[in-house]
Amino acid sequence: MSNEIKQYIEKGAVVLDVRTIQEWNEGHSEGAKHIVLNTIPEHVEEIKSWDKPVIAVCRSGGRSGQATEFLSTQGIDVINGGPWQNVDKHL
Repeated sequence: MSNEIKQYIEKGAVVLDVRTIQEWNEGHSEGAKHIVLNTIPEHVEEIKSWDKPVIAVCRSGGRSGQATEFLSTQGIDVINGGPWQNVDKHL
């Protein structure tokens, strides 16, 4: 898992945090983008416009897993990074 995260970071991946605003305010990765999970479908074009691979993160990996599944069906190069702290230590 962490090898894949490292490879994505080396490719210039964007960290996409899909937690709630309250969770985001309690702490997040520097430079991460924040789009709450249930609003992801409204932001597909924005995410595509980043033109970068994406690492989805949340608190435990469940919501980021849902985001990963959805975004990959939209043709976005995305992996589930699991808990945001997992990815944070690679940044």
